[in-house]
Amino acid sequence: MRITGGKAARRLLKVPKGLAVRPTPDLVKQAVFNSLGSRVAGAGVLELFAGTGALSLEALSRGALSAVCVELSNRHAQILRRNVEAAGFASSCVQVRVQDVFTAINQLEDSGVKFDLILADPPYGEKNIGRRSNSLAQQLLDAPRLPSLLSPGGLLVLGHTKRDILSLPENWIEARQLKHGDSIMRLLRLQAVDASRAPSGEA
Repeated sequence: MRITGGKAARRLLKVPKGLAVRPTPDLVKQAVFNSLGSRVAGAGVLELFAGTGALSLEALSRGALSAVCVELSNRHAQILRRNVEAAGFASSCVQVRVQDVFTAINQLEDSGVKFDLILADPPYGEKNIGRRSNSLAQQLLDAPRLPSLLSPGGLLVLGHTKRDILSLPENWIEARQLKHGDSIMRLLRLQAVDASRAPSGEA
């Protein structure tokens, strides 16, 4: 696994042995960040279920200013920190939080911090035809405090498997969907609703 673009392009990243981490494939990362384009430059990034930190490091390589990485496993967080160093980024521009993602969302929202990009490619859920998904990707979409972490005009980039059919809450609008093999990456923005409750569909 490597960084695909920007100033740290082709830098190799370490991946934990075993099946506990499923890194976002390089071709998928490249497609996502090519789609994001100039949005990445100068962005503040939050990566949830960070694993190796591949998505946030890709963002930093392409011009993001800072990244907050949330990863529950201390072992994986240690590898993430080594990847930051191997990619040549200052530790001061990457904050690693070793904690549950949903706890982190609540704490970050309490602090009032905002992010231009929220990146998440969580462990895949099960096939759910005929029932609502209970995957981590769906739980993120349903998290009531996650939208408050996005800056105006910000994007949520959410990965999931095509067998996991997600229900999109009405406050999220899909800007783009990218497919590669079994992976789907969705670029989502928030529905804009003013104080007078703009009619549904106005964004």
